[in-house]
Parts: sequence; C-alpha cells; structure tokens
Amino acid sequence: MRDESAERRPAGELEAGVLAALWTAGEPLTPGQVQRALGVSLARTTVTTILSRLYEKGSVSRVRAGRGYAYSPTEDAPGLTARRMHTELAKDEDRGAVLARFVSQLNDEDEALLRSLLDGGEIR
Repeated sequence: MRDESAERRPAGELEAGVLAALWTAGEPLTPGQVQRALGVSLARTTVTTILSRLYEKGSVSRVRAGRGYAYSPTEDAPGLTARRMHTELAKDEDRGAVLARFVSQLNDEDEALLRSLLDGGEIR
C-alpha cells in the first residue's frame, strides 16, 4: 500500500539531489550509498533509475562495483549548469534572439561579469 502522505518530487529535483550527494562525497558512490547520503525515503530502485538517467545524459560516469556500478559526476555544478544552458540554446533556431533576451534580463552585476569574461577577463 502506497504512503499517501509522501509527495511526488519532480525528476529534476531528484536528479539535483543525487548530483549534490555525489559532489559532496568526492568519490564514486553506489546507488545504496547515494540513497543513504540523501537521507530521504527513496527506494534504491528509484535512486538507480535516476543514476541511470544521469548516466545516459552524460552527467555522471560509472565504474563496476561488485555486481552493479558506482557513479561519479562528470563535471562540477557550474559545468553542469553551463551544459544545460547550451542544451536549451540549441533547442531554438533563432540563437541570436535567445541570447539577446537572456542578456537583456541580466542584472547589472551579471552583465558586468559577462562583459569582463567576453573581454578575456578572469572569473571572480
């Protein structure tokens, strides 16, 4: 019987939680280790499914660990965000319009940072 009090979380939220657990660990984790690190009541099969989806997306790599796998993130949080931004940009035929809209919605501080980066400046 299903626990009706348990709320269904969006897949993106679950993926973010799994990635956060992997980043924190700093070493490959099995699905069971990720499940324990999350500290929430998720079935191990759910964690395994999330890790498999992240692997298919290229967000994690995996190595054999016994009969299963241990997973590691393929990049840090800023790298993952940048990849997601590229993916979203690639979905639209008018890249110029998307970039123009993005830049027009930056706050002054982010706009100055972007200008600095485009001019060859270093990341703060």
